[in-house]
Amino acid sequence: MPRALTVSSLLLGLALALAPAPATAQLDLASLQDEAVAWLQEYIRVNTINPPGNETAGAEFFAAIFDAEGVEYEMAESAPGRGNIWARLEGGDEPGIVLLHHMDVVPADERYWSVDPLSGQLTDGYIYGRGALDTKTSGILHLATFLALHRTETPLNRDVVFMATADEEAGGFFGAGWLVENRPEIFDDIGFLLNEGGGGSDVEGTVNFGLEVTQKVPYWLRLTATGEPGHGSRPLVTYASVEMIEALERFRLHSFEPRVIPAVHEHLSGIADRHPEPWRTRFQDMASYVGDPAILLELQRYNPGLHALTRNTCSITRFEGSNKINVVSPEVAAEIDCRLLPDQDPDEWLDEVRAVLGSGIDVEVLMGFTPAVSSTDTGLYRTVREVTLEEFPDAGFVPQVVGGFTDSHFFRDLGITSYGYTATATPEDDAGGVHGNDERVTEENVRRGVAMTLEILERFAATRPITEDH
Repeated sequence: MPRALTVSSLLLGLALALAPAPATAQLDLASLQDEAVAWLQEYIRVNTINPPGNETAGAEFFAAIFDAEGVEYEMAESAPGRGNIWARLEGGDEPGIVLLHHMDVVPADERYWSVDPLSGQLTDGYIYGRGALDTKTSGILHLATFLALHRTETPLNRDVVFMATADEEAGGFFGAGWLVENRPEIFDDIGFLLNEGGGGSDVEGTVNFGLEVTQKVPYWLRLTATGEPGHGSRPLVTYASVEMIEALERFRLHSFEPRVIPAVHEHLSGIADRHPEPWRTRFQDMASYVGDPAILLELQRYNPGLHALTRNTCSITRFEGSNKINVVSPEVAAEIDCRLLPDQDPDEWLDEVRAVLGSGIDVEVLMGFTPAVSSTDTGLYRTVREVTLEEFPDAGFVPQVVGGFTDSHFFRDLGITSYGYTATATPEDDAGGVHGNDERVTEENVRRGVAMTLEILERFAATRPITEDH
């Protein structure tokens, strides 16, 4: 009898193993899209303007949703009010993926907006508000996808982590950078990350998508000059302000050597057929043209963003002198926003900067990151491209280099393949809303973005479809 029971148990176990897996809950995509629109409006109304940030309010917004959904999560403050939140769906042994966005937004001067910048107002098919493009819509697309996987109990081949962080607009040191340093265990089994930095643009019906694989490296410098102080009524032969002005003029006239790195070549050649002549020809092999100063100046006028990808660049953004008009200050300072190509040795570049400015100018590095490029030879890259071109079959799709920076560099430093991508096609007229006036996103982009982001995660992380017809 004991042996018979053992055989029966084995047969029962085999039958259970071979039986079809129970069906997961069905997804009502239309309802999820309705929720996403409402969530985005509510999220925009949460004031996370940085400074001061107060991202804890944003984290509590997500926490309330997770509580209602029965999702476990963690929250951590890097400083009072500087909250971060993350939640994990556990899956198989494949390297996990993080869906990352930042909760903080830049200030908005309501005098120049047609609506309250924190209203989340839906008018004529547009959702208005600070963060609508940078990056609260991205966060809601991630949230909707994460909850769809949770609600349907979809089996996963890898962990999927939703993460919303603080402080990206000021460098990320209270957000993503703080988590990497203080909660490194979160990322132990993570191999991929989707963040801001890429996405689609719609220029009069012509749609192009870029997936960000690398970015120029920010180096923010503070320059200081000192000299003899005095009264403004008796000008000296030279003094700190004059020394600084002369140094900055030398710096303004200095040209960093242009070059086309492989990632930029791939980017420009990939978008060449979307531009008129002569740029169509030039972008196919920009390395043959960057040595011509006239062509580079022409490019800067045509498209400053693409021009910035051909060389190290700096913008003189701040100047501090005397706090009284009739006082010659003993010290003046300037701050410069510099962006380096990803292959640049920062020490060699700093030597060049110091040589141009001269020995009388002290140079302090306020912030500098390390460069990294994420490979396009991955299943995630191919999946994003596949889903995007199924939705937009006539669109261009290229690996993208961006002139700004995002939190992705923190994760590339850990060896995590990090991409910038938001599943939206922003109309050209709306792109200026990023850090500008009347920032807005179309309701259509939100709804379509939910479906596209979910499709990407379903193909990359699910072991079987969420629904048969999705």
